[in-house]
Amino acid sequence: MLQRKPTFWERVPLMRQVIAGSAPLPPGQRDERLDMFRGLALVMIFINHVPGTIYEQFTNRNFGFSDAAEAFVFMSGMAAGLAYSGAFTNGSPLWLAIARPWTRARQLYFVHLAITAMALGIFAGAAHFFGLYELLTKNNLGPLFSNPLAAMIGLPLLTHQLGYLNILPLYLTLLLVTPLFIMVGLRKPMWLLVGSILVWAIAGQFRLNFPNYPNSGGWFFNPLSWQLLFVLGLLCGMAMKRGQRFVPGNPLLFLASAALLVLVLVWVKVPDFGAAGREVLGFLSRMGLPFYITWFDKSYLALPRLLHALALFYVIASLPIMQRVAASRWAAPLRLMGRQGLAVFATGTVLSLLLQAVKAAVPPHPISDGLMLGAGLVVLVVLALILTRTAEMRRAAARPPQTATP
Repeated sequence: MLQRKPTFWERVPLMRQVIAGSAPLPPGQRDERLDMFRGLALVMIFINHVPGTIYEQFTNRNFGFSDAAEAFVFMSGMAAGLAYSGAFTNGSPLWLAIARPWTRARQLYFVHLAITAMALGIFAGAAHFFGLYELLTKNNLGPLFSNPLAAMIGLPLLTHQLGYLNILPLYLTLLLVTPLFIMVGLRKPMWLLVGSILVWAIAGQFRLNFPNYPNSGGWFFNPLSWQLLFVLGLLCGMAMKRGQRFVPGNPLLFLASAALLVLVLVWVKVPDFGAAGREVLGFLSRMGLPFYITWFDKSYLALPRLLHALALFYVIASLPIMQRVAASRWAAPLRLMGRQGLAVFATGTVLSLLLQAVKAAVPPHPISDGLMLGAGLVVLVVLALILTRTAEMRRAAARPPQTATP
């Protein structure tokens, strides 16, 4: 039998790996890349949520159009696809399959209310005990004093969200629709993707968003726009559950994605190049293209942000070396944080708001900033370690005792 001659791309070592993709995981084994990158995203979010430190200039938002929020939402979709899609195919009652993501959404809702209450306590304490009254004018706290009754109605309705506390409302809203996404995605994945793109485009074209109350405008993270990233992650997670890839390895797509990442890096780091790029986008805007195509709006997940995020995800997912990096002992703290994502995110958010109050009285300095952020990250890693060990002990205690055979 004649053997097939390898193609040009198959003779290029890196491209051969891109085509082959990462090694399939044994059934039931966690993808440590997902844990590691979720942990890394949580670190970036924690640092970015303490504005004014020296170290925020080193987070990923300074090297591209997108930031940790895009990664968080995409990986949340992947995790949902891995965790929930199996119940829709293994013969479980439909209601039980639907109840799992809804139960998680309910948990997220109460976590959001809890960290909102703690945020109010932190800023009120900073004002009351240390005279930092300017904090009460930031992070969308103003309506609680100028229009308290309406603001207190808006908080449980999620129509009034404090600054830096916007992403859990988005996440729980998307989880409520996740059963429908999965049921469509299992049968017609491309229909789900096309429908998701249409919703994204319609939301941007007509500026559709969830309402705020008592403020005007809409949600900072518009669910009608950000659902596209979540759906893409969900479809990738559902494919991973079956040992497949939703987006196949393709050398040309890999090279185009890598080229886009390099282009965007030069854009944000070389002022003249960035100015020229913005002029091109401005020209396209004057030609009639809408803002969500020609600008960087975060609420509506504008196209430049979306493309940069997708290019980054594709390049990272196409490199098999990432499996070895994620499995290394150096990545262990990030893996721990990623596995305990909700607890780490909630605790990190409260710590970051506390450090915001501290930063109001402490000027930026490499040592003080490093000590504050470093201490916070140590707390988060220790928390993740304790929760992981506790879960392991519970599983061990739940196993039936083994009886010795005579």
